[in-house]
Amino acid sequence: MSRWQELTGGTSGREYAARFAAVARSGKDVHGEARFCAALVPAGARVLDAGCGTGRVMIRLAELGYDCVGVDLDASMLAVAREQAPQLPWFQADLAEFEPRLLGIAGEFDLVVAAGNIFPLLAAGTEATVVGRLAAALRPGGLLVAGFGLDEAHLPVPPGIALPEYDDCCAAAGLALVDRFATWDADPYDGGGYAVSVHRRGDG
Repeated sequence: MSRWQELTGGTSGREYAARFAAVARSGKDVHGEARFCAALVPAGARVLDAGCGTGRVMIRLAELGYDCVGVDLDASMLAVAREQAPQLPWFQADLAEFEPRLLGIAGEFDLVVAAGNIFPLLAAGTEATVVGRLAAALRPGGLLVAGFGLDEAHLPVPPGIALPEYDDCCAAAGLALVDRFATWDADPYDGGGYAVSVHRRGDG
């Protein structure tokens, strides 16, 4: 069982969506992740939203002209995503077992984004497997973008994977670090409790 399932019981989709809707109504920007990704690859690029949740990031990317696929294990989150954007491709799958062909879709994504603390909320011990699965879904030269908390102040669960461990997982999967930021607004990373990492598949 993933840490996310232990935390939520797999029933938090509507509550999660309502929380972001309230933030949006307050006038705050809720599209930093999509804007960050859009600065990395041109419109029309193929994007996999790994751990897409209720679809906030992917729906915005689709609006910006990206060819998107969303994958998540939590049925309650996907139910909200499908209600909000029934025209987009949403799949229920465990990222540790993710293979595009088994879902009837092509691989060769230009960018894979894992926002929303995906890696710290995986089932313990599956982090390297998930990185490998996501790396395999990239085209040569494609990018893996992951943002996640590193301390208790930035996580709803005890801290899990640390940056050196994550970088080791990426290196083992053929990914090289391109850049690292402190926020989705691309603020420089200074060793704080949250990081957004960009890795590139190296056989491009």
